[in-house]
Amino acid sequence: MNGCTWSHLEMLTLSRHSLTSSSSSSSSSLLKPFSFISNLSYNSNNHFIKTPFSFSFSTRLYTSSTNNNPSLIMAASTTEKKNEALLPQNGSTQIANHPVQVAKRLEKFKTTIFTQMSTLAIQHGAINLGQGFPNFDGPEFVKEAAIQAIKDGKNQYARGHGIPDFNAAIAARFKKDTGLVVDPEKEITVTSGCTEAIAATILGLINPGDEVILFAPFYDSYEATLSMAGAKIKCITLCPPDFSIPIDELKSAISKNTRAILMNTPHNPTGKMFTREELNIISSLCIENDVLVFSDEVYDKLAFEMDHISIASLPGMYERTVTLNSLGKTFSLTGWKIGWAIAPPHLIWGVRQAHSYLTFATSTPMQWAGIAALTAPESYFVELKRDYAAKKKILLEGLKDVGFKVFPSSGTYFVIVDHTPFGQENDIAFCEYLIKEVGVVAIPTSVFYLNPEEGKNLVRFTFCKDEGTLNAAVERMKEKLKKK
Repeated sequence: MNGCTWSHLEMLTLSRHSLTSSSSSSSSSLLKPFSFISNLSYNSNNHFIKTPFSFSFSTRLYTSSTNNNPSLIMAASTTEKKNEALLPQNGSTQIANHPVQVAKRLEKFKTTIFTQMSTLAIQHGAINLGQGFPNFDGPEFVKEAAIQAIKDGKNQYARGHGIPDFNAAIAARFKKDTGLVVDPEKEITVTSGCTEAIAATILGLINPGDEVILFAPFYDSYEATLSMAGAKIKCITLCPPDFSIPIDELKSAISKNTRAILMNTPHNPTGKMFTREELNIISSLCIENDVLVFSDEVYDKLAFEMDHISIASLPGMYERTVTLNSLGKTFSLTGWKIGWAIAPPHLIWGVRQAHSYLTFATSTPMQWAGIAALTAPESYFVELKRDYAAKKKILLEGLKDVGFKVFPSSGTYFVIVDHTPFGQENDIAFCEYLIKEVGVVAIPTSVFYLNPEEGKNLVRFTFCKDEGTLNAAVERMKEKLKKK
């Protein structure tokens, strides 16, 4: 196999929304198929072996009406001279000119907007206020606990639904936050991040054809996972300035055919927090119509203007709620992917069944470190909120000074703004302009809606960055971004 190496290439494609938006004259050309030519053959043990190959690839991404050049053209080509000595004597199998293959339930989903924008950020040296990961590290006492667990040999598979001590720590934290007492052995399942908790919940409890209600804009994995489960999605749109729930529309949407409501509070991307009044209405409708609630609460410790309320804590709701959470946002350890689901035994059973065949178990040493995290003194959470409040102030005041219309953000580390004062025709065109001409990254929100038109005037910024980064981004926008 001398001289034969694989090349590494990340294929980027445009999100489905920017490809299919019918209203925009600046829609990109559709992705052209790539070609892949590879020589595969069998060895004497009937295993595939790789022989020299050639690979060619080309894709075009979004093109703005103000610039006829593609936003990003990525091409790669690798060729290697055929080595006859490596070819098998009994023939070989050759694959040529095949289009990308994906199951129908996922064919409308493309590479995420976060990957696209982060790639453009690197290409143009832009400050990334788009993707929601901190550019600072998590607390030392949690990292040291992970290191110690590794040194202590806690490196093999964990128990499928979580190591006992971590489950107990989750239960204790949940009691402190909500007043609810749960059985750590029967009502908690540890997952590989909250995204897996969401997937396990949907795949474990939703059948093909079941109706699920979402509030748009929504975290993009919701729709994709519901699609994998074959669910029927109904969407309720939250509109600026306060993104409050349109109660009459929700009452009309929910029915005996509704299996579940999937909600997120504090809410990504808007920063909205569901009020007690809204949660009470959701609860009464769910009880009346025998509807489940899947509640994503990963930003529960980033609540600024009001206290976070877990819907499971409301009367009659624990028995029909799966509460989803993780370590990543609260402890600035998003790469660890430690999450969990909390639900009564009759619901957690389905979650565990799906989890068993998704990842089976979650990182053992990181679960041990999670114990240190969840048992942190209350002073840690107070300081966390204070630090983020200071970052939020820098960004929100800066965005207002630049000329954006800034909408209230009561929780999370995101803020939504109206970009229209700057003259770009939609959110994707604006974000592309902001990266290329100003050197700052935001996320277009149209990708968070079933109907992209509803988000075309809005973009999302994040303030989970150090204060120097936030100030630098604001200064760039003040200098280069002008109203039109």
